[in-house]
Order: sequence, then structure tokens, then C-alpha cells
Amino acid sequence: MSSPAERYAASRRRLVDRQTSLGRFRSTYQFDLDEFQERACEALETGRGVLVAAPTGAGKTVVGEFAVHLALEEGRKCFYTTPIKALSNQKYHDLVARYGADSVGLLTGDNTVNGEAPVVVMTTEVLRNMIYAGSATLSGLGYAVMDEVHYLADQFRGAVWEEVIINLPESVSVVALSATVSNAEEFGEWLTTVRGDTDVVVEERRPVPLWQHAMVGPRLMDLFAQTGASEDARKTVNPQLLRYTREESASDRFGNRRRGRPPRGPRGGSVYTPNRIDVLERLEQADLLPAIVFVFSRAGCDSAVQMCLNAGVRLTTAEERDEIRTVVEDRLAGIPDDDLRVLGYATWLEGLERGIAAHHAGMLPAFKETVEHLFVRGLLRAVFATETLALGINMPARSVVLERLVKWNGETHADISPGEYTQLTGRAGRRGIDVEGHAVVLWQPGFDPTAVAGLASTRTYPLRSSFRPSYNMAVNLVDRMGRATAREILESSFAQFQADRAVVGLARQMRRGEEALEGYEEAMTCDLGDFREYDGLRQKIKDREAALAREGTAQRRAAAASSLEKLRIGDVIRVPAGKSAGLAVVLDPGMNGSARQEGPRPTVLTEGRQVRRLSLIDFPDPVESLARMRVPRSFNPKVPAARRDLANALRQKAPDTDGDRQRQRRRRRAAAADDQQLAQLRREMRAHPCHACPDREEHARWAQRWHKLRREVNQLSRRIEGRTNTVARQFDRVCSVLDELDYLDGDAATEQGRRLARLYGELDLLAAECLREGVWDALDPAELAACASALTFESRQPDDAGRPALPPGQVKERLAEMVRIWGRLEDVESAHGVEFLREPDLGFASVAWRWASGHRLEPVLLDAGMTAGDFVRAIRQLLDQLDQIADAAAGTPLRDTARLAVGALRRGVVAYDMLT
Repeated sequence: MSSPAERYAASRRRLVDRQTSLGRFRSTYQFDLDEFQERACEALETGRGVLVAAPTGAGKTVVGEFAVHLALEEGRKCFYTTPIKALSNQKYHDLVARYGADSVGLLTGDNTVNGEAPVVVMTTEVLRNMIYAGSATLSGLGYAVMDEVHYLADQFRGAVWEEVIINLPESVSVVALSATVSNAEEFGEWLTTVRGDTDVVVEERRPVPLWQHAMVGPRLMDLFAQTGASEDARKTVNPQLLRYTREESASDRFGNRRRGRPPRGPRGGSVYTPNRIDVLERLEQADLLPAIVFVFSRAGCDSAVQMCLNAGVRLTTAEERDEIRTVVEDRLAGIPDDDLRVLGYATWLEGLERGIAAHHAGMLPAFKETVEHLFVRGLLRAVFATETLALGINMPARSVVLERLVKWNGETHADISPGEYTQLTGRAGRRGIDVEGHAVVLWQPGFDPTAVAGLASTRTYPLRSSFRPSYNMAVNLVDRMGRATAREILESSFAQFQADRAVVGLARQMRRGEEALEGYEEAMTCDLGDFREYDGLRQKIKDREAALAREGTAQRRAAAASSLEKLRIGDVIRVPAGKSAGLAVVLDPGMNGSARQEGPRPTVLTEGRQVRRLSLIDFPDPVESLARMRVPRSFNPKVPAARRDLANALRQKAPDTDGDRQRQRRRRRAAAADDQQLAQLRREMRAHPCHACPDREEHARWAQRWHKLRREVNQLSRRIEGRTNTVARQFDRVCSVLDELDYLDGDAATEQGRRLARLYGELDLLAAECLREGVWDALDPAELAACASALTFESRQPDDAGRPALPPGQVKERLAEMVRIWGRLEDVESAHGVEFLREPDLGFASVAWRWASGHRLEPVLLDAGMTAGDFVRAIRQLLDQLDQIADAAAGTPLRDTARLAVGALRRGVVAYDMLT
């Protein structure tokens, strides 16, 4: 029991707390704030910006919520931004539950709910667009929370974060929330440069300790030995796992030797690879459910759920099943039964009632959000998910399972990085529920425990900027502030900040090199004359000899190619080098169809009885037929006796070739001796005073070092020049494209430029050109939707798409015109050293036209070959584009057509999903 003095001190602290914003905010939580949360909130209360870098689940969003609290107390606005709409929706519901629906709004492009509220949740793109449009909604803004700010490293959408940070009014305090990155201080230093005083708060400790495991067959084993007292001992790989690795490796070798293949388990994998049913059973036995199982494949997630259903897996009680059904029916009450049938509702619901679900981007967002809701409520035990779940969505679990450590990155199958491993496993361990979290990696053929331990132990994930100026950005900035000021602003980007910091190190190396050059120059000083001048002559001689050698090599290669073409069966030749060096007899001249591109590829028999196929690379000099011999028509190179007999005959035919090689060397020396320029340089060198110096070669060695270092210093200089003002130079190139196309006129946007300023997207310039040329003017709403889809859609597997089906009528020729304009723009870009515009993708045009024309969901999805989630996402992106087109086409009939197209698309599952 506390003493009276302690109770008095505690009451005084509570009194003081009630007199500060942080104290009042702290009192609304039922748990104490962590030390890093306290520090970050205190910085905000004193008027400073803050960057919080902490692991997933550490509670950094508390700092963002304190910014909301401050804004409401001060009568100012707070914008809470996230990288994706799903996270915006989730945060909106969280804040509504905390502050009430009247105080919180939502702006995601799809949804506009209470947009003038004091607290508005939005995607970062929406805030960027508001800044460029000079929206009145920005009035009174005091705080901008940028959740998942490390997303600025994303190569496709990351630049938006930097645009917002740079262009927000100075009066706005930025609250940047990031996953753990190793260069948080560097990022914080940049924030201070562009936003003013910013505190960097780094928390590396997870609130719930994470244990690392590997599952080998039915056994759940610790990844680390965990036996020693020291940190190194605790991070030593479990020796049992290493023993399994050796055993499997030995087993594979034995299997390859005896049967031509390694031994496999009953399902075709390694004998140590557990299947999904075994995994769930083992986790349930160890009380490690609920679990998220990362599969890295949409089809894999769905098949995993089906496998569990087929195996009769049931992880819920009867009461939980009733509760799950009630929640699902309530949340999806607005979707018609016919659409639910198309979406596989019955199978999906059966999985949910058994405590099992999939979670991936191919699902209807309403289905996916229902899974999230049920998981957070503790009603689901296992979710098979792709890595998209790791981005911000609040779905912590007791354990996380990684089936593999390789995933498709859009181009190839690649190993996951330490940062990705940490992000994925960071979901394990529910704060306030679990005393520890568990990460489990399943054994697969080729499993390497040491590599997994490296992933689990690495803590270096630097944040790298992906910023580059776009056409829309350039026209907006120039129109708002002029070209020179816009250029200066872009030079303050994090991308340039990082490049400049690298330049500092390069410049330091260059200064050291320049100092060393002075020392080398002093060491090669000669009392008899200017050794630099003398060395220059030697260098010119060396360069001329090299040039003559290159010329001779080119001539010899041409002559060699010509000589190979003249070879006939039975010619005896000498192969000068390589595995086939020595005498050989031609079996086949190799003058087939590919000889035009690759040159002749003669097949020969060597003195050592080897049959080899040669190429031009085997002959640095022309080849001559030294003799001829008969090759029997019946000769079969696969018969050892035939090869032996022909090789013996070859050795008897062997001519004297030493004289031939000496003649070739004499010809090369003669070519050099006949060169007048080289002869003159040699005379000048011998006449130079330094040529008689007794220390000439010592001076020459220092001169050689000087030349080598000079080349290195020059290379550093070029690297520095390449990094300095890189963003500004790219901005200049973008502006030159816009100048040529009449979107900019000096320091202002033209009328066409102001249209472009309203178009945000990867193909912004193509959209603006289509507006200017009236490509879409005569289209009806469904046809416009089809054409606009080419600006937003991008096939997941474009190489396999083939020729897409196109809608009837004039859409086909309008799409062809769009492709023609893109080709013209690509030529303009190429002339100015810019490469921004991808080719428009026509793969969704027919689907968009059918949906906008009122076709039912089932035939549309069947025709598209798409999942419901991909379909809804593609329509959402198209709706955004059509809204922009309507805005840019203000005052024209096209604006009305675009509005009608939006209305035609926003129906059925699309309209329902936009309300969730």
C-alpha cells in the first residue's frame, strides 16, 4: 500500500495532468502510454513536428490520435492521411467511435463523408490534389498526420508523400508515422529542413516479444538456440535445425545418385515439409491461434481455405458460428442474392463459420473488410493472406506463418527482404492480449535456417526516396509559383537531400584524391626536364600502339570470318587456343542458316579425338588450310574407333606450323613499324631530356600511379555532377516537353496546361492530349468509360493478355487514336530525355463498356476473367479518372458525358462497396 506522501504526489500529478492537453488525452486511455509515445506527444504539444519510427503494433498511431485531440482542443483542423483507401476507411471508423460522427469526415475519391469536419481521414493523393487545387478545405488546418510515411519509397506512388510534405502550408505541423527504418535520423533531418523543428522518436522494442520458429514436419522448433546468456548465444541458430538441413542435403544426394531424384514426402514435397492441415492442428495444440498464414498467392489463399473445408477443419464453437453468421448477414444485407451467388458467398460463409478465411486483393472489398472485422473480434482462427495484409490494416494475431520466403514481385520470383520479413511477422502478438507473439517459417526443400535467422535478425532497412517530377506536378507548381521557385522547391525533395548527402562523401574522396595527385606529381619531378611532358609522349605512344592493335584485331577478325567461310570438309587447320587448341580436321564447315548472324560454326575432330563445334571467338587470326585429308563418308563421330582412326591419320598429316605462327607475329610487328605517327612519337620521346635520366623508370612508376588516380578522380567528378541537382534537371526536361506541347508559357500554364493540372495519374499527359484533340467528344457514356479505362487499367500479366476484345461501334477507332497519340508523345519524350508514359492498356475496355451499359455482374465477370476484387478496384480507378475528366472538361458537353458515365458505373456491387 502506498504511503500518504506517495498518494499526495500522485494526486498532484493527476491535477497537473488535467491542466495539459497531454494529461487530458492520457486520461482517455485505460493503459499508460509508453515512453516513446510520451516523448512524441510532448514534442507535438510544444509546437514541434514529429517523426515516429516504431515496429508494427507498437502503438505509434496513438501519436496521430493525439494530433487529432490537439486540433479539436485548439479549434483547428487535422487531416489524417493513409496510403490506401482500406486503411482510410478503417481509421475513419476508429476515429468516429472515439470522437463521434459529427467531428470526423472521410475523403477517399470514392467516398465523401462530412468533408468539412474538423477531422478528416483521406488518402494522401486526395490531400495532394487539394493542395494543388488551392482547396478552401485547407483553411484552418493545423495538423497533418501521415500514417505509413515509409510508403514514400514506393516506386509508383511514393512521390505523393514528398509533394505533400514540401507543399503543405508552413503553419501545419506534420506528424509522420513510419515503420522501423535504419535512417530515421536522416529522414528527420530532411523534415526539419523543409518543415522546421521536427523531433525524431525511434522505438525499436516490440511491445510484445516475438519468438521465431521453424516447423519441420509435425515439429515446431525454435529458430534460435536460446541457450546462452549473451546476445550472441541467444541468436545462435538451433543446431537441431542445422542437423535436419545436413540430413536432407545428404538424402537429396543419395536420392539423386540411386534413383535420379531426392526422396519426397506423401504430397511431393520434402519429407520435412508440413501441409496446411498439419500446420493448423499443430498451432491449435500449442495454443498459437489465431494465426495469419502468408501464402503470397491469391489462388493459394483460396485453395488453402478449400483444403481446410474438404478436410473438415472446424475451429469455432456453435455460439461463435451463430455470431459470425449474424455479423455477415448484417454487413452484406445490401447485396442482392444473385450477386452473392456469383461471388461464391455460400463457400465463403462456410469457411467463416468454421473460423477460416482468405484475405487478398482479388476479393470483393466488402468481403475482405468483413474478414478483417471478424478477425479483430476474435471470431476467426486462421486467415490465409497475401502480403497486402501487412500494410497498415489492423489485424494482429497470436502467430504468423510464412509458407515460403519467396514471392512474386511483379517481374520475377524473388526472396523476401529483411524489411518485408519484419513487416509480415510484425502482425504476431496482440498488445494487451498476448504475452508473446510467434513467427513460424515452414520447412521447404532447400530450407536454410541460417538465412532465415539473418532475415529475423537484420535491422537495417533504409528509407530511399522514389520522388520524380511528373507532368501534372510541374504544371501545377509552375502555374502557382513560377518556374524558378518551383525548381528550388523540388531541389528540397528528400530525393535530392539524399543525393546531396551522397555527394558530400564523394566530394571528400575527390579532395583526398586531388591531394594525393599533388604528392605523386612531386615524386615524379625530374631535374633534367619536364617529366609530365615526357610522360605525355610515352602515354601517346601507348595509346597509338593500342589503337593500332585494335585496328589490327578488327581487320584480323574480319579476315578470320572470311577464312572460316572458305573451309571445306577434310581441311586440316590449327586451332590457336582454348580447349580445342592444336591440329584439327574439319568435319562440317558449319555454314547453316544461322551463319549470317553468328558467323560460320565449323565442327572439327581434334588430335585428342574430341569432336568440337568452334566459332569465330576461337580464331583471333585468319585460319589457313594447312593440308587436306580424306574423311570417310561412313565416318560416325559417335563411334570411338572411328574417331581414333581419323585422329591417327590427322597426326600423320601434321604439317610444320611453327613457321606459320612466326610469320603472323612478324606481320603484326611490321604493321606497327610502318606507322608514321608512331615512329615520330618515338623519335620525340628519345630526343626528350628526361629520356636520359638515370631515375627515369622510377619517375615513370609515379607517373603511372598519377594517371590511375587521375582517372579515378575524374570518375568521382562525373558521379558528383550526375547527382547534383538531379531532380531539378529532370524537372527542366519535363518542362521542356510541356513547352513544346504548349502546356506552359514561361512562368504560367496555358489554358491547356490548366486542364492538365486537373488530371492526376500515370497517363496524365495522354489524357490532356485526348481532351485537346477532342478524341472523346462524340462518345456516349459507356463508350467514354471504355476509352478512359485505357488510362487507368494495367493488366496484372500483360505478356499473357493477347489481343483484347473491344466494344462495338466507334470505341475501337477512338482507342486506336489514343494509342497513336501515345506513340507521338513517346517520340517527344525521347527527344527530351524523359520516359514517363506507359502504353495505354485496352484490356479492360470491353468490361467497362459492358458494366456501364447495364449488363449483369455474372456475365461481366465471366467475360473479364477477373476476380470481384480486381473488378471493383478497376472500376474505382476508372471512376476517379472520369471525375478528373469531368473536372478538366468544365464548360463542354464532355463534362456531362463523363458525369453520366460515372453514374452508369456506380451501381450494384460497386455502389454497395463504396458505402462500406
